Amino acid sequence: MDTKELKAFILEASKNTYASENKNIRQIQEDKSTTITYEKDDWRYHDNYFGGEPYGGREVVFYKDQPVWIMVYYGWVVKGNNPNDVYGILAKALRNAPSDMPYRGPKELIDGDCRYVNILNGEVENFNGEEKIYKGDTLIYCAKYIGGLVDQKE
Repeated sequence: MDTKELKAFILEASKNTYASENKNIRQIQEDKSTTITYEKDDWRYHDNYFGGEPYGGREVVFYKDQPVWIMVYYGWVVKGNNPNDVYGILAKALRNAPSDMPYRGPKELIDGDCRYVNILNGEVENFNGEEKIYKGDTLIYCAKYIGGLVDQKE
């Protein structure tokens, strides 16, 4: 598995799943979680999350039916703010993720009077970060994430 191909697939999967804002691809599970999947050639992406407010979940990428990458995340909208407004900005940020670091959104994205900020540490093999959305100078959303390669034994 090539990490450049992995990054390209993560970016493509993200744009075609949650970031697409297509509600029809979301499957509600018996345990009340939501699952979104995407497949292309030897690659498969699986996103499963709980919530609402707040929310948490995990994304897993499989290559040739083997898990190769995972990211877990947890986030919330600050009380007093409209989650629908916040998640629209978040989806826009995820659609604009950079190809070299496609795990969440870009370092910064301005949308009207809101500003998305993403602080990412590490590379695809092992990374962590935090994303925030501000309205003016007021924090209205925050999420933390961590991930990397899995099951790389020979």
